Amino acid sequence: MSEVSTHVLDTSRGEPAAGVAVRLERQGSAGSWQDFGTDVTGADGRARGFPAPLAGIYRLTFDTSGYFEDLGVKTFFPVVVVCFRVSATRLRYHVPLLVSPFGYTTYRGS
Repeated sequence: MSEVSTHVLDTSRGEPAAGVAVRLERQGSAGSWQDFGTDVTGADGRARGFPAPLAGIYRLTFDTSGYFEDLGVKTFFPVVVVCFRVSATRLRYHVPLLVSPFGYTTYRGS
């Protein structure tokens, strides 16, 4: 069974980013986006509460502004959006996000 998950790590603090709101959307016809699920990262920085994806193009939207505001830190990137393609619905799609107030990076994890 396919799965979409993410793990958010705050590289400025060297620890998991708990409490980050994450939205998963699937691209529909004519470029519109359909809500596919939401979750909030736990104490370990992980979000796993998304339904099994169908083939298609997806995007994860991370509310980094809310996370950093709760810490009393200003951030340059208030939202991080990561688009990716699900081609085989039997695979796991893990998309980690490394974030700091002034930068971020992502990759396909396992």
